[in-house]
Amino acid sequence: MKILAVEFSSERRSVATVEKQGDAEPRLLGEAEEVGGRNAHAFALVEQVLQQAKMEREQVDCIAVGLGPGSYAGIRAAIALAQGWQLAREIRLVGINSVECLAAQAQRNGMRGRINITVDAQRNEFYLATYHLDESSFTEVEPLHLGSRAEVENRIAEKQMVIGPDAARSMVGAADLFPTAAELGRLAFGKTVFVSGERLEPIYLREVSFMKAPPPRLI
Repeated sequence: MKILAVEFSSERRSVATVEKQGDAEPRLLGEAEEVGGRNAHAFALVEQVLQQAKMEREQVDCIAVGLGPGSYAGIRAAIALAQGWQLAREIRLVGINSVECLAAQAQRNGMRGRINITVDAQRNEFYLATYHLDESSFTEVEPLHLGSRAEVENRIAEKQMVIGPDAARSMVGAADLFPTAAELGRLAFGKTVFVSGERLEPIYLREVSFMKAPPPRLI
């Protein structure tokens, strides 16, 4: 099975192709990344990784999308790519929490014990989740929620490990870790629930509120 993974939830946007055969470990076939800028060059990244993997578009069996939290515009761009692909080829889609992706990366990178994963949510708030990492797995300890800057800083003061995209720039004592499409693709092989394109939505914990426009003034 070959998976195309798209992770655009941070300023380091990436695409990867990953293959798994039987009980073997997933194998990375191609990977491309771009950093910064306001626009995601999604199709250029896709073409790059397909060329690296010597694959045609028709050989992609599934697309995995990082749903954030993070850059709303980037996540929407990744979802739009997956939705268009499914319309054209009726391909399988799977959406994955980007914080789960970060926990898997941290575990793969050798981090162990209790870690806090944080993503800047603006308005002086942070998306925050806690995991326990051991030699073979990672386990959610505290589910993803919106926390204050003070809550995150208190954990740093208690010598707890805090990591996340641009976390070091946001606060002293935290460390940077960015989600990658390669890790997203590896995680996708453990997922069994596939969805239609219209069911893919960015993870956004705030309540959506609308302000009703005032009635037009009569002249």
